[in-house]
Amino acid sequence: MPERRRPVNLLLVAHGTRDPAGAVVTEAVAARVRHRLGVRVEACYVDVRRPTPADALAALPGPCVAVPMFLAAGYHVRVDVPAQIGATGRSDVLIGGTFGPDPALVGAAADRLRTAGLRDGDAVVLAVAGSSDPCAQADGERAARRLGRSLGRPVTLATIATGGPRVGEAVAALRADGASRVAVASWLLAPGLFQRTLDDCGADVVGAPIADHDAVVELVAARFHAAGAALSRTA
Repeated sequence: MPERRRPVNLLLVAHGTRDPAGAVVTEAVAARVRHRLGVRVEACYVDVRRPTPADALAALPGPCVAVPMFLAAGYHVRVDVPAQIGATGRSDVLIGGTFGPDPALVGAAADRLRTAGLRDGDAVVLAVAGSSDPCAQADGERAARRLGRSLGRPVTLATIATGGPRVGEAVAALRADGASRVAVASWLLAPGLFQRTLDDCGADVVGAPIADHDAVVELVAARFHAAGAALSRTA
C-alpha cells in the first residue's frame, strides 16, 4: 500500500502594519484562501507586528508552502523572509513565488481605479510604496507599464515613501502639464498610513488597495499549487 503523503499547509507572509485595518484585511485574505484551497492557512508578518513566521509555523506542522504577499521583490522578499523561515530550522517549508507585478494584480488595480471613478482622458499615476532596492524599483516600473497597457494610456510611476518622485509631486506636475483630472492607482495591498497618504495627495480619483480583490486569492492559490507540486516531488 503506497505511503500516504501528509497534506501541505500554507503560510501567508505579509509585511505588517501598525494599522489594525491592515491586519484585518490580511486575515480576511487568509480566511478566503483557506476556504478556496481547503488547507490549513496561517498569516504572519515579517515586521512591525506578530505573529512572526516562527510563531505561525509553530501552528503548521508538516510540509508547508510560504507565499510572500509582496508587490515587489525587494529586501524583505529576498532576505527577510528566507532568513526568518530559515531560523526556525524547518526543512519542510518551501518559499513560493512572491506576488510581484503579476498581470492579474495589475488588472485588480485597474478595477479599483475604475470603481473609484476613472474617466476617459484622466491622467494616471501608479503609486508604489517605494524602495531603494533595484529589484523592487524594476518591479514598480513593470507594474506601471502593464497598467498603462491595461488602461490604454500613459501611466506615471510615483512613490509614497522613498526611491523616486513622490505621488503629490507627480499629481502637481501632471496638472501643470495641462491635465484637468488626475487619477491615482494604489499599488498597495492593505489600508494604512500609505493609503491615507494617497487619499490626501490632491488627486481627483484614488483607487483602493487590492488585497480583498478576487485576483489576490486566485494568485495565492496559483503560487501555492506551483510550490506545492515541487514540494511533493521532493518529499
